[in-house]
Amino acid sequence: MYSTPFHDIEIGESTFLITGGAGFVGSNIVTYLMKYGAGKVKVLDNLCEGKMRNIQPFLDEPNFEFIDGDISNADTCKKTCEGVDYISHQAALGSVPRSLETPLLTNEANVTGFLNMLTAAKDAKVKRFVYASSSSVYGDSLKLPKVEEHIGDPLSPYAASKFVNEVYAGVYALNYGIEVVGLRYFNIFGPNQKPDGPYAAVIPLFMDALLKGKSPFINGDGEQSRDFTFVENAVQANIRGMFSQVPGASGRVYNIAFGERTTINELYFNLKDIVGSDVNPTYREPRKGDVRDSLADISKAKAYLGYDPQVSIKDGLDITIKWFAKHYGEGVTQ
Repeated sequence: MYSTPFHDIEIGESTFLITGGAGFVGSNIVTYLMKYGAGKVKVLDNLCEGKMRNIQPFLDEPNFEFIDGDISNADTCKKTCEGVDYISHQAALGSVPRSLETPLLTNEANVTGFLNMLTAAKDAKVKRFVYASSSSVYGDSLKLPKVEEHIGDPLSPYAASKFVNEVYAGVYALNYGIEVVGLRYFNIFGPNQKPDGPYAAVIPLFMDALLKGKSPFINGDGEQSRDFTFVENAVQANIRGMFSQVPGASGRVYNIAFGERTTINELYFNLKDIVGSDVNPTYREPRKGDVRDSLADISKAKAYLGYDPQVSIKDGLDITIKWFAKHYGEGVTQ
């Protein structure tokens, strides 16, 4: 992975902060920056969702620093942002179902934590603040493909928290001049995504079940669709979001996806074929708060960020299933 660089400027003198850097997307961003010789990479993570194994290869590197801390603590954010040039803010409590069960915790991490980081970034005068939003912001909108300017009403506390992030980012850009770039992720998948726990995403859940010969659950009829996006494409968006000099690139939010629509049934049976399994899924009631269909228009990200997703869903699944077989195929869960 990451055989092609996504930046064309020297990064050896710059300091990067990745919040949630021991988590799924964050650790992949860390891997990219370390591979290409970033001056310094700082990770802020409370390990609520992240795993140390995701960043283990870098712990002894002189240009890497791990900070065990929580974005809900404003002082921690302030101290961590000192001397930082670029921030990729990935820390959050994900999952629609979890947000329905614990809306206050979701708000504390995703809204208060976000505002703490945004304020600290402003005070530290960082060059750019890139942050993870979500396609869940589109809520009950039925329009396809999803275009950034047209959203519906949020269907969950998680979706509401990500919408609030976008509002705050816009307000801070307007009033304080901080450069911000928001990335609305569409169903990111890939290595370092964990299948364990009650809020795991659908692809790692399917892979884990297939590798263990178990029947996974599909919520509803399986004909709901998603724009599944391999994590390397999301990393590309973050890197290009940090460095794009296209006029008007800053201060916007962008769809980050591959631009293809796949139903949950299609996804499962494709994975089933890759693994060579004869296990069929078990269908159950639809899940509250879920969007029915999703497909992204990524033209704005292409125009302003130079975003050009290179890894298809099929190729991404091939890479991911090999990673899962190595790390989880024999019951390894840590």
